[in-house]
Amino acid sequence: MQKKNFDVTGMSCSACSARVEKAVSSIPGVDNVNVNLLKNSMTVEFDDAKTNVGEIVKAVTDAGYGASERSEDKGGSVQTADPALEAKKASEEMKFRLWVSLIFAGILMILAMGPMLGMPLPEILRGTRSAPINALTQFLLTLPVIFVNFKYFRNGFKSLWHRAPNMDSLVAIGSAASVLFGLFALYMMLWALAQGNEKQLAHYAHNLYFDSAAMILALITLGKYFESRAKHKTTDAISKLMALVPENALVERDGKQEVVPLEQIAVGDLVLLKTGSRVPVDGVVEDGSGTVDESSLTGESVPVEKTVGSQMSASTLLTSGYIKMKATRVGGDTALAQIIKLVDEATSTKPPVARLADKISGIFVPTVISIAIAASLVWLLLGYSWEFALMIGVSVLVISCPCALGLATPTAIMVGSGRGAQNGILFRSAEAIETTEKVNVIVLDKTGTVTSGKPALTDVVSFSLPPKELLSLLASVENKSEHPLAVAVVDGAKSLEVPLQEASNFTQNLGNVSAQVTGKNVKIGNKSVVAGELPEQVRELADQLADQGKTPLYVLLDGKLSGLIAAADPVRADSKDAVEAMLKQGKEVWMLTGDNIKTAQAVAAQVGIKNVRAEVKPAEKEALVRELQEAGKKVMMVGDGINDAPSLARADVGAAIGAGTDVAIEAADIVIMKSRLSDVVNAGALSHSCMNNICENLFWAFIYNIIGIPVAAGVFYTVFGWVLNPMIAAAAMSMSSVSVVSNALRLRRWRPVLSGAMDNENQRMEPKLMNLAIEKTAAETPKYEYKIYISGMMCQHCVKAVTGMITGLPGVIDCKVDLEKGTAAVQSSAPIDEAKLKSLIEEDGYKLESIECISTPEQTKGFIYLLWIEGMMCGHCVKSVTKKLSGLDGVVHCEVSLENKSAQVESSKPITESEFQQAIEEEGYELTEAREA
Repeated sequence: MQKKNFDVTGMSCSACSARVEKAVSSIPGVDNVNVNLLKNSMTVEFDDAKTNVGEIVKAVTDAGYGASERSEDKGGSVQTADPALEAKKASEEMKFRLWVSLIFAGILMILAMGPMLGMPLPEILRGTRSAPINALTQFLLTLPVIFVNFKYFRNGFKSLWHRAPNMDSLVAIGSAASVLFGLFALYMMLWALAQGNEKQLAHYAHNLYFDSAAMILALITLGKYFESRAKHKTTDAISKLMALVPENALVERDGKQEVVPLEQIAVGDLVLLKTGSRVPVDGVVEDGSGTVDESSLTGESVPVEKTVGSQMSASTLLTSGYIKMKATRVGGDTALAQIIKLVDEATSTKPPVARLADKISGIFVPTVISIAIAASLVWLLLGYSWEFALMIGVSVLVISCPCALGLATPTAIMVGSGRGAQNGILFRSAEAIETTEKVNVIVLDKTGTVTSGKPALTDVVSFSLPPKELLSLLASVENKSEHPLAVAVVDGAKSLEVPLQEASNFTQNLGNVSAQVTGKNVKIGNKSVVAGELPEQVRELADQLADQGKTPLYVLLDGKLSGLIAAADPVRADSKDAVEAMLKQGKEVWMLTGDNIKTAQAVAAQVGIKNVRAEVKPAEKEALVRELQEAGKKVMMVGDGINDAPSLARADVGAAIGAGTDVAIEAADIVIMKSRLSDVVNAGALSHSCMNNICENLFWAFIYNIIGIPVAAGVFYTVFGWVLNPMIAAAAMSMSSVSVVSNALRLRRWRPVLSGAMDNENQRMEPKLMNLAIEKTAAETPKYEYKIYISGMMCQHCVKAVTGMITGLPGVIDCKVDLEKGTAAVQSSAPIDEAKLKSLIEEDGYKLESIECISTPEQTKGFIYLLWIEGMMCGHCVKSVTKKLSGLDGVVHCEVSLENKSAQVESSKPITESEFQQAIEEEGYELTEAREA
């Protein structure tokens, strides 16, 4: 199937659009046709194996109209010209016709009606015997009006010839009848003058209709002029967007800067933007930074910070800074062009409610002509003059023009779609506008729809260090990783202005990362990094965080459990208000997610959703939508990911969050550009306003004709004396079209009902900080020490690879690989699985020679002492003190620091201060303090 857009010429009313639609629909292979009277356009879906563009154009031509395929640019945009510019040209042309018509029709009215109002006329035009000269002058004054408005006659009689009468046919018949009767009367006056029959001369002098013919054309043109001006306003929203794209841009090519036209910018070009510059195409920041006003696309006035790697969109404004941007999408591929294309497609379709007007329009004009003829005949049979009967017929023809019917729907759709686009709500079709109002169930995807889709650090709990100091160590390690949780930790640190430090020996494994920061071995990961049972306080806290929909991560410093952090996908700033608004409107709200039930229930509780289904697959999401539809409900699905595409397509209305995937957006009926859930509520409100406006327009268009035709036909003449002069009928008809368009323009004042807060990437969530005292945390972590012998290592890359493999094993706290000796010194909080280690090492081409357990938890468990010693002067002193302390009974590890004049001693047995003092003094130093850690 192919979908093509056409420009159609010659249409003047809904009868024309109905005729064109019927002609093209009858072609074999055509699946769907939408003709838009307001835009003079046509969209056709057809099987290119059965028909082609030439046959479609021929069908329109055979129906009495003109058609040509609308050319597309390389980006696929069908917007070949500024719609406002086209409307302005049409308005200027109509303005010229109007002035000519009004000037000559005004002079004509003075000649025809002046004497009745006591206005003086030149001698040559006064009196009964001068009536033929007056009549001939009126005829000559009518000719310029006919000439500038000859389009009505050309199109009208052409449509009659093709047996498809339209509005122009009614105007042409009515005004032509008036002119022809005026010419007949002129000849009869000349005959009466020749015969000296002054009575007959006076009779025809009072039954000239040149003034009516000219005034009908002038008033119809006046209505068309107001209509064209109103049409110009309906395209304002899109025209303003198009006007924001600069015609030229500063581009850097081969190291030189040059100004090039917009259409010459290619993908990959470097575009230079200075403060005050409009972004010409979509791209990504290559160098520089600044703030950008994106209100032209999102409606948000708060500028957004842009740095290297940030996305830029055409039509946005650089308010400060300097940016070098690499063009990624140009022409019809830009986000702006896609918005315009979506609005164009939406305004080229019709909601189901418009089909009724189309069906009526198809038979309306022939019916009106029949009524006009019948009314004239009836009055003749009742004995009235044929002049009276002619006036009745002309009045019926002129007042019944179906312009209002044809404009009722497209004007409202055009203005409503444009207003939606200005507020970041894009309807892909007019049917989506109508269906959205009828939705009574809204199904929401969780991640990226109710929540932001990006994890954020929520809690930092420290068991020893100050929380900010702990966070500094963690963020320094995570800054080396690109994992979403790592980004969340770094952003959390930045939000609290916590400084980052240099991390070395960084390794990343499944479920954990580790590195050395300021001499400490830092390890962060899931529960697998902790050996043995968690302390009860930690376990309770972790469970509590999980119940809140957060992901707990454990922190080990030098192998000791030292903290707990939590991250979560935060609920969007406006989600709670949006869900409350949906529930207040009586809608049933569901939330679906592939996440676990605990997280799903926690998020649902935050926003007030009671219907939740968790751990569902894409097919199960689509099945729920189908299940709700089978229960007789109208369902809207709101999502952002590829996994939401099936359910978006299945739903009565699919709404895609604008930050989502292209697949989701393509499957949706509505695109929420601001990625804001409150705009789902606003889309419903705009849909309601549009449908109300369409119904009002159709009501007044129908009522106008239901009342106007009987009055014009003289139904009330014998009772109330009501009868319409053709000029009054023409004015009434024109004003009916103007009133319908004016009513549609009220939608330009539509405002969102819910102004939810917008998630801002530059506003980071500040995590909660707290301390939690865990008794003897340092002594509760068991420690195993191993010496591992490995052969095959050749360089530092080998060292790094082996270090990563060993560090990734459960429980490993520290690993130091010696390339020269071919060994690895390893500390672990759990026994090392020798078979698993051997498998890992040999997979990478190395060989595990042996593994030696130096010490076990039984040897290291129990006591850690901190000693402060005076008198140490050099490395010899350190060596002497280390040897002496290591010789004490139960000591399994001793580390002496010359810089801090201190020592840390680990022992499997308690050691008294006097024992430490005696050992230190025997070496000639002084123990100033000793305490258990």
